[in-house]
Amino acid sequence: MKKKAAFLLCVVTLFLVGGCASFRTASLQEWPSEPVAFDDELRNLYREASLSASGIRSIDGFADIWIKTPKRKERIFSSIQLRRPGGMRIIASSGFFDWPVADMLLRTDSLFVHDLINNRLLVGTNTPENIEKVIGVRSGYKLLSEGLAGLVENEYPPDAVRSVRRGGGKVSFTVATASGSREILVDQASRVVEGFAVSDDSGKKLVEMHFRKFVPYVSNGVTVRLPAEIDMLMFNPVLDGGGRHEMVIVYDERDLAPKQPGIDYRLPGNARLVDLDKVGMFPLR
Repeated sequence: MKKKAAFLLCVVTLFLVGGCASFRTASLQEWPSEPVAFDDELRNLYREASLSASGIRSIDGFADIWIKTPKRKERIFSSIQLRRPGGMRIIASSGFFDWPVADMLLRTDSLFVHDLINNRLLVGTNTPENIEKVIGVRSGYKLLSEGLAGLVENEYPPDAVRSVRRGGGKVSFTVATASGSREILVDQASRVVEGFAVSDDSGKKLVEMHFRKFVPYVSNGVTVRLPAEIDMLMFNPVLDGGGRHEMVIVYDERDLAPKQPGIDYRLPGNARLVDLDKVGMFPLR
């Protein structure tokens, strides 16, 4: 009888901690392979796709996030506030009842994470290494904010495009950068950005994003389309075992005109301080 009670307690505990939602993983996408000339029509498509995210400065939303690395496999429910270029706040919840477990503020130069379970305040510079310590994926702030929002800012003019490929109603534009290249995938019919990739100077892919299930929103009197589902894949991170790291974001709701113009983040007064710049891998559990 005691063994049966213990077993039922374990089942209930796992149910409360993990919830009942199935785990989602990211998948690689096939990119166009047919080289084509960068004519006036495709130049206009490139310009239009590059401007699609430029006017959006604020986003508030609620999303499910799945994170998978060689050492971690977690699902969290998150409240996300993004203010461009000021910063981003993420309140992460977990378990069947979505209990808050972490309150994070990420700025372009620093980050603060209140570990609500252990009452610790993790503080450090905003580097890919520190972002990986707290959420498990290695990413710079700009890339992470673009991935979470489903917005890719493209500051490169058409003259920077080095190659264009087309296929299946999609067009990919490759731009040379100081550290390698970046590739943007655009749907020709809807004229929205459906993919984004970054490669190093040897051609090795470092990051790939996919944007799906676009939803129309009105921002400053203009209708824009944002993805409800986002895949982020990062390859060969230095920390946390290396290999492929991935994140899937699925929005339940989103607001492009929030009433609160800034981010109201208050540092806890009685939490134990942890300097992220001086510790190794430090996952929040």
